[in-house]
Amino acid sequence: MKKIGIAKVLLLVIVMSLTAGCCGGGTSTKIDTQTSTRTVGEQMIDLQKAYDSGAITEREYKKAKQDILDKIEK
Repeated sequence: MKKIGIAKVLLLVIVMSLTAGCCGGGTSTKIDTQTSTRTVGEQMIDLQKAYDSGAITEREYKKAKQDILDKIEK
């Protein structure tokens, strides 16, 4: 089994919390209901790191990226 470092696990938790919502579950993502003090740039960097490390799939990466971009367009 492949070992995952603590930093990667924490990054995965952050990314998943951004894409899954607080307690919503289901297939829809509602980032706009969360209050975040992180900038869009920081979110995008963290997302890219998660993708580059293999913590998330390309599909998850694209969905999360679009969710972040949609949030700033509102």
